Amino acid sequence: MLNWLLYPLSSEYGFLRIFNYISFRAAGAAMTALITAFIVGPWILRRLLHMKLHQVVREGTPAAHSSKSQTPTMGGLIILVATIVPTLLWMKLNSRYVLIALVAMTWMGIIGFMDDYLKLKQKREGRANKGMVEAQKLLGQVILGFAIGYYIWKFPISTLPGASTTLPFYKYMLIVPATQALGWLYVAFVTFVMTGTSNAVNMTDGLDGLAAGLTAIAAATFALFAYVIGRIDTSAYLHIFYLRGAGELTIFCAAVMGACIGFLWFNTNPAQVFMGDTGSLALGGALGAIAILLKSEFVLLIIGGVFVLEMLSVIVQRYVFKYRRRRYGLEYASSHRVLRRAPLHHHFEERGWTENQVVVRFWILGILFAFLALSTLKVQ
Repeated sequence: MLNWLLYPLSSEYGFLRIFNYISFRAAGAAMTALITAFIVGPWILRRLLHMKLHQVVREGTPAAHSSKSQTPTMGGLIILVATIVPTLLWMKLNSRYVLIALVAMTWMGIIGFMDDYLKLKQKREGRANKGMVEAQKLLGQVILGFAIGYYIWKFPISTLPGASTTLPFYKYMLIVPATQALGWLYVAFVTFVMTGTSNAVNMTDGLDGLAAGLTAIAAATFALFAYVIGRIDTSAYLHIFYLRGAGELTIFCAAVMGACIGFLWFNTNPAQVFMGDTGSLALGGALGAIAILLKSEFVLLIIGGVFVLEMLSVIVQRYVFKYRRRRYGLEYASSHRVLRRAPLHHHFEERGWTENQVVVRFWILGILFAFLALSTLKVQ
């Protein structure tokens, strides 16, 4: 919006040309997101406390976390406001890249909000705190993934074919469906990426500051990817595909990063508020959309390496337990689990790591994965 309002005046006031530079607007978006989180955070926190929207503690949760039952949830509203407002303020309003990312984040945030609300309502009514039926939540995620995949396929928004993706470590390798049937396979692939990423971030959100910190690292990394992919000079130098207009996603990524860092002010241990599914699904949707729009779905596996490990830990734990229970019986399966507790962060808690140790060490792993992903830019 600021670009639309102020840049036309640059012919008279030369210094206003700075509003056309992505680097300046990205820095402005990150700073604005951080300040917005500081401003709206206390107000949202007071409202959540007043409405007694406390965290639902799941059965089997370690005793060390039992005190968190009085901590308000749905703090993801802070992240949503602190991302959407700065993005709209600093982006070029005609950027389909950013608009799609905003829609994805908002849609997933609404699904998460409904899930959180139903859990809290069921808790007050003395019923099981299950929230939305899993099939309903999954349906909402699938609808979004299908819509994005179909739109990108039929209405390409870049200089490359809509239904296409790239592979890390390979120069100018573009995977493009050769037939109509394979085009539908691309739509299914996008749907899988969206649902998988949102659920992976949701699984990771179990300790104070863990998901927010890891998402900030991933968003910062994707901001660099969007910047170089969206510039014809840097993309040519690094031998990667150029996506015209993709640089605008740098603003969105910077806003997500700033919002997550601002949220950490309230979410660091001991947390004053939890993001809930409202925040975790929204952040997962944002990361998935960014990767799809940048045609970097496989790079997402590296950037979000910790999220992938968390998701795999739950899948392996669940299916190995079911197999052993069916083959050897419940007693054997219960005493021979792959992990002491899933997701992965709880396994390390059971092994004696403190909550802060798990969070900070996982952040370090997230930074290492980010460096590995950035190395693919030059290796290609």
